[in-house]
Amino acid sequence: MTTGCIVAPLGFQAGSTYCGIKIAKDSLDLGIIFSAYPSTGAALFTTNQIYAAPVKLSRKIIQKGMGCVRAFVINSGNANACTGEQGYKDAAEMVSTAAACLKISEDELLIASTGIIGRPLPMEKITAGIQTAVNSLGNTQAHGDAMARAIMTTDTKQKSVAIRIKINGKEVSVGGIAKGAGMIAPNLATMLCFLTTDVSMPAELLSECLRNSAESSFNRITIDGHMSTNDTIAIIANGASGVTIAEKNNDLRTFQQGLDYVTSTLAKAIVMDGEGATKFVQIDVIGARSRNEATRIARSIADSPLVKTALNGEDPNWGRIVSAAGYAGVELDESKTTLYINDILIFAKGMPAQCDLNTLSASMKNKDIMIRLELGLGNYRDTVWTCDLSHEYVTINAEYHT
Repeated sequence: MTTGCIVAPLGFQAGSTYCGIKIAKDSLDLGIIFSAYPSTGAALFTTNQIYAAPVKLSRKIIQKGMGCVRAFVINSGNANACTGEQGYKDAAEMVSTAAACLKISEDELLIASTGIIGRPLPMEKITAGIQTAVNSLGNTQAHGDAMARAIMTTDTKQKSVAIRIKINGKEVSVGGIAKGAGMIAPNLATMLCFLTTDVSMPAELLSECLRNSAESSFNRITIDGHMSTNDTIAIIANGASGVTIAEKNNDLRTFQQGLDYVTSTLAKAIVMDGEGATKFVQIDVIGARSRNEATRIARSIADSPLVKTALNGEDPNWGRIVSAAGYAGVELDESKTTLYINDILIFAKGMPAQCDLNTLSASMKNKDIMIRLELGLGNYRDTVWTCDLSHEYVTINAEYHT
């Protein structure tokens, strides 16, 4: 996905380099996103209680700086997680080095890391890499594409998107990049994602928009139910378009829709690039008593290894789906429960439904699979996006050594 890029909004630049963190010398492993203008920022972080040094430090920076953020510095290949006091010192050194090179305050810069857990950062290489990345800053599509590649680990595709929307007759942009293919589970961030926009907005309002977008996109995906130690979503708004949004009004709603489009596009791209994935799966749970109950059931189905392996085998195994719904901890009425796969009725009122098995089997060969479970209990619904579980997923993670 290369429609637009992180530097599409006015006033943003990106620079990337290979500094030697990763083994593959033809890869990129460090990048910087920078706003040429004073900006506000907001960020969300993993809710895992075991979290990496860059998460700990960036949390402090975003609180201390009152949302004044102008740059992101990200390395891949090393998570700087479970690295003790030295890991925190290394994270702080990354901040101080980048701030000095960019000539901004250390309180205006957030950092993130992704990769193998438990290894110390090669700080001599990273320090040199930061200087190189700063010297290579630019605002072309090539700069944006390189930045998207620099944050990848087991990803097979870069994930980048940008859109233009009109607010008050003026054109504004929202851009984003993300990485993630494994260790993907809902509940706040679930991967790395960096967003830029050329509107001006108070940090508190920007934070609310970011939370809303995360809830409707990144909190709706799961690949393996495993939450990372390094999950981070962050956004910078620099006002370079001349558009200011300072209150909740129609302008804010328009911006929220644009941001939601970017985050949902990136979220779906993560699922499509799931480690070893061959299927993109949408699970809709309809007719629940509450949205929370719909969410619990959808996630229970999405995280079931038996459901996911059946989908990989292109087997419409409805028994695995309904049983996963049944152990979600939500009271169900089997006689009201109806299941569709690819819009084909397969289970109704506690019994298998009569359907054209040849048509159903043929539809299971599609790359996109739709599962719709209707509960008949209320008026609430939710959607979760996931993928299948393949032999390749096991191979990738068995060979991903510390």
